[in-house]
Amino acid sequence: MAKTTLKFRDSAAAYERLAADIRARRFAPLYLLMGEESYFIDALADLLAETILDPAERAFNQLTVYGRDTDGGQVVNLCRQMPMMGAWQVVIVREAQQLRGLEKLAHYTQNPSPTTILVICHKEKNADKRSAFYKGAAAHGTVFESVRPRDYEIGPWLTQFAASRGFALDTKAAAMLAEHLGTDITKIANELEKLAVSVPEGTKRITDSDIETYTGISKEFNNFELCKAVLARDTERALRIAGHFARNPKEHPLLVTVMALFGQFRQLFLLNYLFWQARRKGTPVPPDGELMRVLKVNNPYAVGELRQALPAWPNKRVFAILGLLREYDAKSKGINAGGAPDGELLRELLLRILLP
Repeated sequence: MAKTTLKFRDSAAAYERLAADIRARRFAPLYLLMGEESYFIDALADLLAETILDPAERAFNQLTVYGRDTDGGQVVNLCRQMPMMGAWQVVIVREAQQLRGLEKLAHYTQNPSPTTILVICHKEKNADKRSAFYKGAAAHGTVFESVRPRDYEIGPWLTQFAASRGFALDTKAAAMLAEHLGTDITKIANELEKLAVSVPEGTKRITDSDIETYTGISKEFNNFELCKAVLARDTERALRIAGHFARNPKEHPLLVTVMALFGQFRQLFLLNYLFWQARRKGTPVPPDGELMRVLKVNNPYAVGELRQALPAWPNKRVFAILGLLREYDAKSKGINAGGAPDGELLRELLLRILLP
């Protein structure tokens, strides 16, 4: 199977387009919703289930089956039935990656019924794009491919998702959520939905204080604040945060902290290089918009903080720190850690970064 070149942002954009078509009642005869990221697949399947038929029609003409409980031949038979007292019937196949005889659906995808809308939810991986089943779905229906996000892609999506719910997220609030919930956008979406109903009515902006109040995530002791303290060479504050992490190791795993620090020093390395290149060529430093793209940050304030910190972090030092972070990445996985707990390793790492 050919490796996909699709990016998370492409999946997110395709999701918005497809959701708009569904709300406008522009339906395809069949939908193949597939890929590693389940959030978009579930959201589209739920939207189709709620939109195609009205509540009275669903009792007679909407069927949901699960892959582990059926097979391809049975799904085809369901799709060939005629709707009762309506224009369409809807057949939704959940967990289709577990369906026995998936290729039997090729006969149907190549010649779908005009009175059935088939929704196939194929999670965890893509269907084989070389198969007759996939080719039929692509030729006669709509195929949606859902790609998991990388760490740096969560921030922009998080901000956009919040905006679609009617409120803005402060930079620190977004960073706190992303750090605490990782790249699981189902968890992120659920947390934002809870926030939307928890904050006072009329709230238009979510702050770090709101995150702390309504989710329990600390606005002082988190990787966002640790990275800021390190960037400012504030050793006392960095060690205070590290002490909190040491007392709460399950909430603050060392590996996640090392990754956050690595991302920040990687940005410093790139920024130093771009400034050196501009001096060497006698050209202006790229504008903040270009720097945001290169550094993969979604606001000019973050670029400003990095630029301000550059004199304290020459690239010779940054390069050495990147090597240190690779060393502690291995230690966080138990390699050459000598049995030291995560809290002790983090304190040791911070001292090696911050002290001359």
